[in-house]
Amino acid sequence: MSTAAAPVRSGAVLADLLPAARHRYAVDTALVVGGAALTGIAAQIAVPVPGSPVPVTGQTFAALLIGTALGARRGFLSLALYALVGMAGMPWFSGGTSGPGGASFGYVLGMLLAATVVGGLARRGGDRSVLRTAGTMAVGSLIIYAVGVPYLALSTGMSMSAAVAAGLVPFLIGDALKAALAMGALPASWKLVGRRG
Repeated sequence: MSTAAAPVRSGAVLADLLPAARHRYAVDTALVVGGAALTGIAAQIAVPVPGSPVPVTGQTFAALLIGTALGARRGFLSLALYALVGMAGMPWFSGGTSGPGGASFGYVLGMLLAATVVGGLARRGGDRSVLRTAGTMAVGSLIIYAVGVPYLALSTGMSMSAAVAAGLVPFLIGDALKAALAMGALPASWKLVGRRG
């Protein structure tokens, strides 16, 4: 059984491995726009949660994957573009909504911060193994909730305990499943790159 893994390129994220020496700006722009679009598409996978104004979406998974694969700067720019275009009226927030505010907008802001942080962790190897990826996804999810839940409480007038019950607890199992998907996909991508390299 081989234990060979992808060669560790210090400070690299998956997007850095794309060939683009002469066209880096165009590639980075396409990655940022593509990341924003992917987040908008994933947000349309929305399942209402009884008793909560916040649905289960694919948006958080997309945001964490984008941050991890693109790195902090491009991850931040992707989620900033997603947030700004959605605030300007593009109906690509959860369930086809748009505009600033709304009970779940704090989660969008949390995703912006989380994509940046997980991108920084990925540059330090946070996506190279199953355990590191699990930790990276957990940190990203905590950041999303740390911003989203208080915003939910403020925007709806809920108490913090009610906001936790409506905006955190129902999502923990889904987040565990999303983290499990990432734990398989990201380290496997690095192994595949290592075999080709």
